Amino acid sequence: MKEHSTRLALVAMLADGEFHSGEALGEQLGISRAAISKHIKVLQAWGLDIFRLQGKGYRLPAKLDLLDCDKIVGQVKCPSLEVIPVIDSTNQYLMERVGQLPKGAVCLAEYQEAGRGRRGRQWLSPFGSNLYLSMYWRLDAGMAAAMGLSLVVGVAIAEALQSLGADEVRVKWPNDLYFRDKKLAGILVEMTGQAGDAAHLIIGMGLNIAMPEQEGKEIDQAWANLTQTCAKLPDRNTLAATLIAQLHQTLADYEVCGLEGFTERWNRLDNFLDRPVKLLIGNRVVEGIARGINGQGALLLEADGEVTPYIGGEISLRGC
Repeated sequence: MKEHSTRLALVAMLADGEFHSGEALGEQLGISRAAISKHIKVLQAWGLDIFRLQGKGYRLPAKLDLLDCDKIVGQVKCPSLEVIPVIDSTNQYLMERVGQLPKGAVCLAEYQEAGRGRRGRQWLSPFGSNLYLSMYWRLDAGMAAAMGLSLVVGVAIAEALQSLGADEVRVKWPNDLYFRDKKLAGILVEMTGQAGDAAHLIIGMGLNIAMPEQEGKEIDQAWANLTQTCAKLPDRNTLAATLIAQLHQTLADYEVCGLEGFTERWNRLDNFLDRPVKLLIGNRVVEGIARGINGQGALLLEADGEVTPYIGGEISLRGC
């Protein structure tokens, strides 16, 4: 973190969305204008849209809503919460600390240098644009009881966002959130543990809030921002607190009632319910009508009058 301290201080100074001259920035940070220019280039590589106007200096297009640990814990009870502005991966950070963390511990970041998506894909994580959140949860019932947990997390996040006014947010089997058929968020659940022992779960989420168009060009599918979903959203700290509270409550409910208690809630939110879809299973394509999920978290697909459950890490879903 020390290596980024000057850059983070520079971000904090630019966060007001006003012009700041290179000379003034340099004086406040105790470095030269040339050094400011070099740091600005790094910040731009992080995904910050900083521009320079001759005679006025540097500025961001708008105010930047930075994450603040104190503001978040002031709104939600959390046994451990860390905001690490620049990190390799919030999931990896918690995974390396399994055994040291209290249940429900949370890590948030402004920028991930190596954010992870499902099946080893990279998760694009520009600085300050979105929400990158991971939570640790100990499941005493063991690894088998974690089946379908990404579905439960999807329900929790969708319901939380709907409570904030994003009424059209939906879930997509097995681990995404959608808005008007475009990807809004992804969920990654990683697990460690031994048979017969508790399961240690790291639940990661990347939520697009204001993904810059330029950065979004690297995404290989249609995507949406949370800012498109409703007229007025809370600040990112309030949003983070709302999601943390919802996840804590939902995971506690899951321990009591299991996945069976969530099938109806999932089906109410299912983006593809009763719609024609394609399942991609390796090189095989299966077409049919999506009929929700069953109590084991399997996708129910109707084809030729028969409903077949499908489940597995290599299955993905596309609307026809």
